[in-house]
Amino acid sequence: MRHRLHLPRYTIRLRLAVLYSGVFLILATLLLAIIILSVRATAHSTIASAQGAVAKLVVRQHVHGAPAESTLSVVPESLAINRARAQAQQQLGAVAINVNNSDLHHLVIWSVLALAIMAVAAVGLGWMLAGRVLRPLQVITTAARELSASNLHQRLALGGPNDELRELGDTFDELLGRLESSFEAQRQFVANASHELRTPLTLERAILEVTLADPAVSTASLRAACERVLAIGEQQERMIEALLTLARSERGLERREPLLLDALTDQVLKERREEIVRRGLRLESKLERAPSVGDRRLIERLIANLLENAIHHNSPRGWVTVATALDAGSAVLSISNSGPVIEPEELSSLMRPFQRLGTERTGHGEGHGLGLSIVSAIATAHGATLAVQPQAAGGLRVEVRFPAVSARPGGGAT
Repeated sequence: MRHRLHLPRYTIRLRLAVLYSGVFLILATLLLAIIILSVRATAHSTIASAQGAVAKLVVRQHVHGAPAESTLSVVPESLAINRARAQAQQQLGAVAINVNNSDLHHLVIWSVLALAIMAVAAVGLGWMLAGRVLRPLQVITTAARELSASNLHQRLALGGPNDELRELGDTFDELLGRLESSFEAQRQFVANASHELRTPLTLERAILEVTLADPAVSTASLRAACERVLAIGEQQERMIEALLTLARSERGLERREPLLLDALTDQVLKERREEIVRRGLRLESKLERAPSVGDRRLIERLIANLLENAIHHNSPRGWVTVATALDAGSAVLSISNSGPVIEPEELSSLMRPFQRLGTERTGHGEGHGLGLSIVSAIATAHGATLAVQPQAAGGLRVEVRFPAVSARPGGGAT
């Protein structure tokens, strides 16, 4: 049975160690090559200078050592000098070349040996340095593996220089903070939804138990109890529908279609005009053509929620203003209403589910506490900008600005 060779995992630390040692080896090899070539060139120049000096010495010895009465001619004497000089140069050159070759051979051997030793040391030092550099990444990896919903409050709080790795650690801490806030909001949402859904069920059971416990209950009492239970059931249906709308809005858009924002707004106004008149509110509308693109049902729900919020949270004999317009290619919906004075710091609580001014949950009263939460989710799904501003005299002004579209949908407002 063959055993497969398991190679080490090619980690970033190993790559950095190989990179560090590789760069060192390349530079060290180039440095040794330059040194060896320089030594070789210097040796050749020295040998040539020595050969010239020896040649001059040989000539001088022949000239001063010859007898005065010598009758040799000039030509034979010159031949002898040249021959002696050539022999001296040849002998000296051979000796110098042998010595130089031997020195270069030893230099190369010792250099290669030193380079091999330094290569091993470079790999080890590169491995150590890479581990030190990547230590913050190991901390982040360990924290990510141990991450769960129960320890989102923990932070890395990396120290050291203000470099890219510390920036990565700070970004991870910011991510943990956002996750903690999201999980906390989700837990609060589930708790509030459970409370809001359980309260009508408790009330229904209490109505039925009281009615059935009365032995002398009349038909009218039974009818009234059933009507109250039906009304509570309708309230539960509206609550569940609102929760489903909120979930669908946060999931994103499944389809986009051309639409006219002014036409949808006019349709919603017609459906709620009777309630506006019944409450004695003054309505002012200015609906200019405003084409856009999106989910028609969700945008209709956004308009309805804003209008219902303006109607239900108004002052006696108050007013409501509704306007649509096209501004720089963007469809804009603005709804303003009179009502109680709202402090700027209270706006954030209005955007959270099941929140109402002055109370922790919706509790009793009109609405289900999801109106502005649904509006915010629908606006985010469409890439629209939602601006909520309190008015000095009381009430709110809400503006929704949808993204600009290149093509206008056909058809006119109804």
